[in-house]
Amino acid sequence: MSWIAYYSRHFLFLGGVKMCECKYMQLALENAKKGVGFVNPNPMVGAVIVKNGKIIGEGYHKKYGGLHAERNALNNCSENPKDATMYVTLEPCCHYGKTPPCTDAIIENKIKKVVIASLDPNPKMSGKSLDILKKRGIKVEKGLLENEGDKLNETFRKFITTKKPFVLFKYAMTMDGKIATKINESKWITGEEARLNVQKTRHKYSGIMVGVDTVIIDNPMLNCKIENGLNPIRIICDTNLRTPIGSKIVSTAKEIPTIIATCSDDEIKKEQYIEKGCEILQIKIKKKKIDLQDLMSKLGEKKIDSILLEGGATLAWSAFERGIVDKIQAYIAPKIFGGNGKTAVLGEGIDFPKDAIMLKNSEIFRFGDDFMIESDVTYKCSQE
Repeated sequence: MSWIAYYSRHFLFLGGVKMCECKYMQLALENAKKGVGFVNPNPMVGAVIVKNGKIIGEGYHKKYGGLHAERNALNNCSENPKDATMYVTLEPCCHYGKTPPCTDAIIENKIKKVVIASLDPNPKMSGKSLDILKKRGIKVEKGLLENEGDKLNETFRKFITTKKPFVLFKYAMTMDGKIATKINESKWITGEEARLNVQKTRHKYSGIMVGVDTVIIDNPMLNCKIENGLNPIRIICDTNLRTPIGSKIVSTAKEIPTIIATCSDDEIKKEQYIEKGCEILQIKIKKKKIDLQDLMSKLGEKKIDSILLEGGATLAWSAFERGIVDKIQAYIAPKIFGGNGKTAVLGEGIDFPKDAIMLKNSEIFRFGDDFMIESDVTYKCSQE
């Protein structure tokens, strides 16, 4: 979509909002994205300050515990921000956390108007900042590019309201639905551009989770392979503690945080992993497997706000069965493997098409010769 068409669309749907306002908010959203991976479990936030039709300040939330976007934008102003308008992607905070309230900075700097994309989804916060600013005579508008603002922080929105991580299930397959050949070879199904995007996703998410069979068969590192990328916390679902002590993951547990989630009561075995640097997380058992809902609760307590689920196929079905998957990214390569190659989801499966797990809001992206379909998961009823 062209910029003209983009702004025209929002001009029409927002009931006469000037195109330039969308431009300023879009710039704030682009600024916010610069904090991807560095601010978890906080939201990504960007701000732009405009005075007399000129941008005088920009900022974004750079890292967890650091100054918020609003304060960074104010600090970066090229002139006095008095009577200026601030465009910010998320409702400014009004409470003391690791930094003072952003509402205080807005008031102190005599900002005349604040335009926000999204309300803060935190039940303790949502809408309060707007009331504070209005009482101080500051004009407030909300909802400009709201959908874009909400999607930017979908992981935060899930985590802050449920205290459980947002889970993205990712896999790569051929056009005939295979994730490996008949002799279990899978390197590489997709090309370099698609694989680079996966590494960017690893950087974005707080944790990466696989089943123990994936560790035994593939012996992966599950690290982030891009320059200056952050390694996600590695989480192994291992009901009976079968993870090989000599695996790459266990061998590097003192360098990259590693959690082994288990139902085992074997304290001697556990101690072997602990000595290697792994953290053992004791999880309830359900149907002879790890209770994934219990695991999500415990990971949430550790402030792990988002998880990239990468395998294997049996764990994937269990994740759907327990209702923990929020989004899917399916990379599709223009190749045919044929034979008895594996598929992305195994497990018990369903009997009738009407009982399928449904997907919605699907989007298609292209990476070189490969395609990626991204969809939200919808469940018929609560899986709790």
